[in-house]
Amino acid sequence: MSAEFTEVGKTRTRLLVHRLVADHVRPHIGLLLLALILMAVVAATTAALAFLMETILDDVFTARDRATLYVTATVVMAVFLVKGIATYGQNVLVSYVGQRVLADLQKSMFTHLLRADLAYFYGQSSGGLISRFINDVEKMRGTVAAVLTAIGRDTLTIVFLVGIMFYQDWLLTLATFFAFPTAILPLVRIGRRMRKVSANTQHELGQFTTFLNEVFQGARHVKAYGMEDYERARAGTVIEQIFQLVFRAARTKAAAYPIMETIGGSAIVVVICYGGWQVIEGTRSTGTFFSFVTALLLAYDPVKKLVNLNAQLQEGLAAAERVFQIMDVEPRIVDGPRAEPVQIVKGDIGFEEVTFAYSDDKPALHNVTFSVEAGRTVALIGPSGAGKSTILNLIPRFFEAEIGRITLDGVDIREITIASLRANIALVSQDVTLFDDTIEANIAYGRVGATAEEIKEASRHAAADAFIEALPEGYSTVVGEHGMKLSGGQRQRIAIARAMLKDSPILLLDEATSSLDTESERAVQSALAELMRGRTTIVIAHRLSTVQSADMIHVIEAGKIVETGRHLELLARGGVYAKLHRLQFSDSDGAAIAEVAQIRS
Repeated sequence: MSAEFTEVGKTRTRLLVHRLVADHVRPHIGLLLLALILMAVVAATTAALAFLMETILDDVFTARDRATLYVTATVVMAVFLVKGIATYGQNVLVSYVGQRVLADLQKSMFTHLLRADLAYFYGQSSGGLISRFINDVEKMRGTVAAVLTAIGRDTLTIVFLVGIMFYQDWLLTLATFFAFPTAILPLVRIGRRMRKVSANTQHELGQFTTFLNEVFQGARHVKAYGMEDYERARAGTVIEQIFQLVFRAARTKAAAYPIMETIGGSAIVVVICYGGWQVIEGTRSTGTFFSFVTALLLAYDPVKKLVNLNAQLQEGLAAAERVFQIMDVEPRIVDGPRAEPVQIVKGDIGFEEVTFAYSDDKPALHNVTFSVEAGRTVALIGPSGAGKSTILNLIPRFFEAEIGRITLDGVDIREITIASLRANIALVSQDVTLFDDTIEANIAYGRVGATAEEIKEASRHAAADAFIEALPEGYSTVVGEHGMKLSGGQRQRIAIARAMLKDSPILLLDEATSSLDTESERAVQSALAELMRGRTTIVIAHRLSTVQSADMIHVIEAGKIVETGRHLELLARGGVYAKLHRLQFSDSDGAAIAEVAQIRS
């Protein structure tokens, strides 16, 4: 079982490395080849310094040749100069390629996430996703730079230096490296542990990011309920878990150093004993011996880096695996093979025996059938969780109905491209989303290129122009994260102005006036009435006063339509709608009874 698990791990590693190289590194192969040439120059100059030790000791210090001294000094200076320039060039190229690869990877991740279904975002924590963009990519950043450098410069440096050592004494060279193969097994085990610990650490960092985001966003509630000590304890627990994982990773990585130091020390002892004996016996010159020792010492550092590279590589591969998990998420809701863009939309919407469930549990909608004629307004009424917002979410294909079909102008929406479908729909939700940008940019979101006058006109219709102009920077005011610098009502009016500016033939209003005071609501209702004229509108509202003028009202309960009719008709029936009406207007029962009596007469 262990051998099978190991083989699976090796296969995954090969696939990850191949994917990273083939998809993201290969486009920069030209720059990498140039960097490799410069690395070869660095390696050759490093070996040259070791080779020159023989001349320096034998011809300069022992033979005391003045001419050789000047020539050797000039050559050494030239070698250092060439090495410095080549090192600079290869560092710049490797850094550029590494950073470019990861920047392109982040762009691909972001683009891929934007294509993901809404259900995917609902199933993921925002902190976890952010952590993959930042923490995992940062971990890969160090790995890519280390791997590119190790494969090029360190490997070539070892090749050149070992070549010098073989040239000086091939038997001593073989004796020197006899112990290195014994280090492979423990170092591989260290690498496996590093990959597991690193993956756990990255996961915990994602959880911590989510935690911080929640606490900072909910700071008002934390203070209101006196939960500072509770949140401090939660933070301490998460931070302690991260500390333990990071410390375990450091301890695991550090285990490689005593192994390498022991092996390196053994090799140097062998060289000193055997080479020193040769010098004493007169079979080797002092310069040759020191040239060999210099090459060995210079080779020790890149050898150590290569041997320890496995641990760092496993950290990077653990991060890459988490990154590619995002890249492998494929949206289920996509354009079908027969999907075509819609040009001119009237706005007829139809639900035909639609059943939908968010999971395998009880369906959120069951056999829902209704239609909305172009230019008409339909209201959806019912208790929370009845399925009203689900109906709205299915129209722009945020989610996909498993059974039944939804049509636009008689055409199944699955046969319409998603982009053109959503271009014809404007949505105003009770959960207002504003971005940390100017008011002007937030209103124009969804209609890039709108003029300042068009933006102001939309604001006036949304009863937002007055409060915007009163702000110190007017339309250039930055609203803050999630629009926190504005009141709830102000945020709602900006969202309504955004929908007005989009000017789509289909309008979806999900509690669009829920955060407004009475005065603002009246102004916005008047503006909405103007906006809704000639447009197909589906309204969700808990306040029944806002939907009394709707062309048709559907009462939703437990995912089913239980009542349908106009306001006065539903009151006359005395059913669910009438009950909801009595609950909301208990102080005006007399008026309701009078209305019912009028329609019955």
